[in-house]
Amino acid sequence: MRMLAIECATEACSVALFEDSQCIGHFHEEIGRGHAERLIPAIEGLPGKGRAERIIVSLGPGSFTGVRIGLAAARALGLAWQAEVLGYPTLSLVAARSRQTDPRPVTVCMNGGHGEWFVQNFSDSSNAEDEVRSLKPEDAAQACKHQVIAGNRAAELAELLGDGRLALDLRPDARQTFLLHETRLTRDLSPIYGRAPDAKLPKVRKS
Repeated sequence: MRMLAIECATEACSVALFEDSQCIGHFHEEIGRGHAERLIPAIEGLPGKGRAERIIVSLGPGSFTGVRIGLAAARALGLAWQAEVLGYPTLSLVAARSRQTDPRPVTVCMNGGHGEWFVQNFSDSSNAEDEVRSLKPEDAAQACKHQVIAGNRAAELAELLGDGRLALDLRPDARQTFLLHETRLTRDLSPIYGRAPDAKLPKVRKS
């Protein structure tokens, strides 16, 4: 069985095609912006134009735009190919990447925008202990439970704590999605934003 992985929740545009758990093609580039223009050509550049029986896609949190682009592409390709489409939490992939020979607890800390960080604690490389939260750095320090911190804000959080915790500069990469435990995949394709949207509906005035 072939599986296509799509990861657009962060600055990277990242796709990978697997055949029986072996990666047979990939594209990964830190582009910042422009996922809408790069994603489909990246998939078309994979063997067989990326066609697969299963598609997995990042649900976030991360870039609002990147998450929506990845989900839209996954849904469209799923319909076109009659493929199974599943989602996974972005921070779970970072936690999985931190896995050691002897699995240990890890706190994932990623850039959350607006000066905040996304933080989530994992009892091991696949089991989340709490919900992802978008926190100010000082609050993130309070939320950090573990001696190992992974993510693109791991070094800053470790420095803020100042107690010698191990920081692993890890980012989501579609090539590493094979590390995700099957229990981290879901048919619910609702985005995980990690914080309330910036725009708010105006309050209705009472007459």
